[in-house]
Amino acid sequence: MDEIIAILSSLHPEIDAASCEELADGGVIDSFDIVSIIAEVRERFDVTLTAAHILPEHFNSARALWALVEGLMD
Repeated sequence: MDEIIAILSSLHPEIDAASCEELADGGVIDSFDIVSIIAEVRERFDVTLTAAHILPEHFNSARALWALVEGLMD
């Protein structure tokens, strides 16, 4: 999960990416950020996020994004 936190922190160093629970719903990240996150996740974890995965609940926190990535790596 540390790599997910690093990805989020690189996009928005002003937030505490480890504890923020409303990244998408709270407007912290936008659609451009989500595109960047998807590219970074693909590169670092060799998983592909499809349109079906692009839901706010998957991008609201580092924990939620990590759970999605872990599920795709299995």
